[in-house]
Amino acid sequence: MAFSNTRRRYASFDTVASIPGEVIDAFWFIIDHHLKGVFPLETIINFDLVNSGNLLSIRFSQDNSPTTILVDFGYPFNPEWPLHYRAVDNMGRETIMTAREM
Repeated sequence: MAFSNTRRRYASFDTVASIPGEVIDAFWFIIDHHLKGVFPLETIINFDLVNSGNLLSIRFSQDNSPTTILVDFGYPFNPEWPLHYRAVDNMGRETIMTAREM
């Protein structure tokens, strides 16, 4: 199962340049505290940033699963951020990247 044998974690240059570190940390938090051991995870998972009353929510989904989870954060939403990100597990090397980098 993907994301179960973490060796190293990264964020792509485009990700680091486009959103604050707190948002990147939120992706890892969701993986570690809401997904691992709960759902079988694919090697590529989707995260979408959602504006929930000017606060950030992050939606998790996978291409081959009907399951979605929306996690709310008390962090301000910025409409200039890219909305679509991917987490990729390459044999324990996990990377957050924008969807356009895929």
